[in-house]
Parts: sequence; C-alpha cells; structure tokens
Amino acid sequence: MAKKYLSDIEIAQKCKKRPILDVAKELGLKEKDIELYGNDKAKLTKQPKSKRKGKLILVTAINPTPAGEGKTTTTIGLADSLRALGKKVVVALREPSLGPVFGVKGGAAGGGYAQVVPMEDINLHFTGDFHAIGAANNLLAAMLDNHIHQGNALDIDTRRIVWRRCVDMNDRQLRFVVDGLGGKTNGVPREDGFDITVASEIMAILCLADDISDLKKRLAKVVVAYNRKGEPVTAKDLHAEGAMAVLLKDAIKPNIVQTLEGTPTFVHGGPFANIAHGCNSVIATKAAMALGDYAVTEAGFGADLGAEKFLDIKCRYAGLKPNAVVVVATVRALKHNGGCPKDALNKENLEALEKGLPNLLQHISNIKDVYHLPCVVAINAFVTDTKKELALIEKKCKELGINVALSEVWEKGSKGGKELAKEVIRLCEEKNKFTFSYDEKDSIEDKINAIATKIYHADGVDYLPAAKKQIKELDKLGYGKLPICIAKTQYSFSDNQNLLGAPKDFRITVRNVKVSAGAGFLVVLTGDIMTMPGLPKVPAAEKIDIDENGIITGLF
Repeated sequence: MAKKYLSDIEIAQKCKKRPILDVAKELGLKEKDIELYGNDKAKLTKQPKSKRKGKLILVTAINPTPAGEGKTTTTIGLADSLRALGKKVVVALREPSLGPVFGVKGGAAGGGYAQVVPMEDINLHFTGDFHAIGAANNLLAAMLDNHIHQGNALDIDTRRIVWRRCVDMNDRQLRFVVDGLGGKTNGVPREDGFDITVASEIMAILCLADDISDLKKRLAKVVVAYNRKGEPVTAKDLHAEGAMAVLLKDAIKPNIVQTLEGTPTFVHGGPFANIAHGCNSVIATKAAMALGDYAVTEAGFGADLGAEKFLDIKCRYAGLKPNAVVVVATVRALKHNGGCPKDALNKENLEALEKGLPNLLQHISNIKDVYHLPCVVAINAFVTDTKKELALIEKKCKELGINVALSEVWEKGSKGGKELAKEVIRLCEEKNKFTFSYDEKDSIEDKINAIATKIYHADGVDYLPAAKKQIKELDKLGYGKLPICIAKTQYSFSDNQNLLGAPKDFRITVRNVKVSAGAGFLVVLTGDIMTMPGLPKVPAAEKIDIDENGIITGLF
C-alpha cells in the first residue's frame, strides 16, 4: 500500500512555532531591534552592527520543468541540516508573488518538511511589502499623468511614456490598455499597460538598495518618460521620490520568520528571475551574513537566469562573494529535459536521463568555469528514483569534478540533508577566484553577447531594428556602462521555451532594451517574454478555500 503524504499546508499547520522573539534572540537581536507582527512574524528595524561575515551559500537549479526541482525546499532543508550540525545559520529567501500562488506554481515557501512558516501568511499578504511596492509604483504613474494633465511643464512626449502601472496578480487583460478616456477632466487618452508587481523597477530598487537613503537616491533616478527633445524624464523631475520612499519605509525592513525546525529566516523582496533580477534583498542577505556563520540564499529559476543575475548584478553592486553554490536537480526533471513525457516520469528511463543530463552539466560548467566557484549537485529525491538513475547522475558529475549529494529534506527535514550540508561546509573552506561573466565597462552589445554565448551557449545575438535604435540612444544618454538584466523564458537556455536540455546551434533575439536607471541595469527583452503573466486554464485559485474556523486549504 502506497504511503500517504500530508500536503505542504497540512504539515505547516501542524507545526508548533517558536515565538518570533525567541528566534530573533537566537540571532543576538534584542526586542528593540525588531518590530513584531503578531507572535510569528517580525521586521528587522536596522542593519545589525557585526564584524561577523558569514559564509555565503547560493542555491540555484537546472531549468524548471513541470516535474519540479525543489530549489526553495532544498535551500530551507540545507539550512536546517547545517543548524542540526551545530552551525549558526540564517536563511535569506524571496517573498512569493500572488500571481503564481493563484496561478500555476502554487505556494512558494518550500515543501514537505522543509518549509518556512507561517506558510499561509508568507504566501498571501504577509507584512504588506508587495502592496507597498505596488502603491509606490502606481503613485509615480499617477503623478506622471497628473503632470501631463496639469499643463505638462516638462514637455513630456506622451508617445514616449515608459512607466507602467502594476498589480501583483496574473492578469493578461491588463497587459495593454487605453486610459484617460471620458473627456478632458479624466486625463489625456493614451496607450498604457500593467506589469506584475514583481517585474516593477520599484521591486528591483527595494532589493538592491543599501538603506532608506540609497533607496531615495535610486527612486529619484527612475526614468518614466522622454520629453520632446528625447531627454529622459525622471521621478526626481516629478518630485515623487520622497513620497514613494514614505510608502516603502516599512517594506524596506527585512521580514523575520522561521523554518519548521525553528531556523531563523529572512523573507524579503521577490523579483522574478525571468523578467527581473530574481534575488532577495541585499539588506536581508547582508543581515543574514552578519548574524550567522552561514547564510543560505537562493536565486530564481535556473542558474542561467537567477544565478547569473545574482552573480553579475547583485554581487557586483553589493560587493558579495559566494563561498559555495548548490545546483538542485531531480531525476524526473532531467528525464523531462531528455524528452520523457510527464506521465512516464515515474518509470526508470536511463536513455531519457542521459539525454537530459547535459542541462545539468552545462549549468555546473557555467558555475565552475565561467564564475570559478565551487559547487555541489543536490539531487532532490523522489521515491520513484532508481539506484541506476542516481548512479548515472553521480558518474557524469564526477567526470566534471563535481560531487553529488542526495537530498531527502522534503520527506525527512534536517535529517535528510546532512550529507549535503557536510559537502557545503567543505566547499566553503575552499579558496575561489570568483569572477563576473562580463566587464560592465564593455559595450552594451558585448555584455549581452557575453551572457548569450558564455551562459546560454548561443551562437550569437540578433537585434530587431527597434532594439538597435534603443541601444544607440541609451548609450548616448550615458547608460551604456550599466550591467545587463536579460528577460527570457525560464524553461530553456535559449529564448525558445521548447528547446530543452542543452540546445546547440541557436541565436538569441533581442526585441527591446530599456533602462532601469534606479535599479542600475539595462533590461533586455528576448523572444516573446512578457512582464505580465496570465492564468492557466485551471488556476490554482480554484482549489484554495477557507472554512468557518479560518483554516485555509488547497494552498499547495
């Protein structure tokens, strides 16, 4: 008889949580250092003053598939395992977006016996950070349109407004809208649109800012439009940065929660890695390093997106140097990359596994040979994995000089990740020569080409005429030396989501390049990537419910 497993939310609801004040005290924090949000959530009021600089561990993964990879689960389980080995460890994660929570993915607080709690709050409104980010974004949009309505003293070209409104929901209907209709008193009619909140530049700014002062400086630089001379119009020109910072005064403070096993965890910020830079806040990561001997963090989607942006953007700006990288994979996901249909993933298939393994091996090679960082492969275990399949993965990885550890944290919590934790501890003691994949002083085209050829292994880059014009203009305006944030599909190394594994003989197509001057990077849109997702045919929202006692069900 098959073993019956509890759902993630059932496991989380059975957890006996520590008072959050006790969790904070484990980190050496005092009551005056935090703001309580009930008994199980708090915010860190200021950056800790500590000479400690904990080891930084980045958890990334292969390209995601419908079979699942378990990157967040592995991150949390690894931290619990390190703590079980007597290490002082802090986790630093991103906050889930309501878009995927109610869409395809479901909850994003880990899974099984490797979760952060309170799971329901974290997956829903939490402490209101995303609402504040959306409000700041939309305040700027309102002030922009009001300025035009009130006489347009800045001579804004209404055909060249680049600032979009946002909402933290998958809503394809809002991708392209026409607003300002209904007569003179209702604004100036124009084409507009919405992005999902996690794709907003305000989210990126919050996650890259060092403190409230840096936040204000970055907000002031946000480009909202261009005037009739072709010059950028900024939030500072609209005198909006002060009010926006006020809306973000609490959102910029990292949230403190805990894992099921009581390990201290920061959950803060949440940009997607396919359309933004995909990392939690610099403030939270630095706090984790200051308060723990080991800081375990993750970057979104596969290593070609999240890890690349973590290393080339976040580490560049924050002066961070990872000590070790964990690349998460599952046998099932690798078989899917090898062409195995979803309904056959539970059966042993060494041929499909061997065809899919190049996806994992290419990610490993990038971490090892491009960024020169030590790494370990974590195989997130499923009961259907066979000894032959696991042996094949280990053999191929060892040919590249990389060790493999089986992670069973989903089923066993910290007990299932001790071998992985021991390997991570070993790697953290190795010296590494961390380097970026490109020099920010290079031209815009050279930086894009470096990512495309070194990380994606493309043959080169093609630019649509509009993108060529945008690059020329951005270079002329002085934005050419900024780092690059490429927006592309998360499902493939290429910009075509159907090219699985480690595709060869392809080129990347760039259709749009825009500046996020406040965040401090250029956003390069490739393929058909969109900044506002849509809901699937059967959204996860249809299965989520609450009873008369306030008990939530169906949340993953």
